Amino acid sequence: MQYQITVRYGQRHQRYHTFVVEAADAAGALREAADSLPSEVAPHVDLVELRVAVDPDARTYLGEETEG
Repeated sequence: MQYQITVRYGQRHQRYHTFVVEAADAAGALREAADSLPSEVAPHVDLVELRVAVDPDARTYLGEETEG
């Protein structure tokens, strides 16, 4: 399963770094995220968000009809 990771970093001006990892579950995704986090960003992170990554091709939007 793919997970989207967003980390917030920076002191005075907060910035965000977003990336996708592949893992069997959330715990594995967090481990992959830790290994994938850029070394220059890691010391400044104060928040980590993990979400199941959305497949843009499978996503439906308001007003679109679904087949079924």
